Amino acid sequence: HPIRGGQRSYARGGDLVCLAAVNAGAEIMADGNIHVYGPLRGRALAGVNGQDAARIFCMSLEAELISVAGLYRTLETDHPLWGKAAQIYSRDEQLHITALNI
Repeated sequence: HPIRGGQRSYARGGDLVCLAAVNAGAEIMADGNIHVYGPLRGRALAGVNGQDAARIFCMSLEAELISVAGLYRTLETDHPLWGKAAQIYSRDEQLHITALNI
């Protein structure tokens, strides 16, 4: 089932896998990685316990907010990977967004 606006899901101590959409206004969090096999339209926070190696993977990047290990970023609809499969990770104290080649 999709995660609806206003809903919050947290995977304590591990990864979170969502097989449907994360709608605008919804929030998903994980101590580990986040995998979204649908559109990511809400907020996604990976590595919330400070795990620098955490990543966010999604089939369609349309997120309101993304965060990995305490580094936050909002996205605009003109981002080059908007609506595309992407991964988000931290390196050198910065968030990086790259295409997910599937």
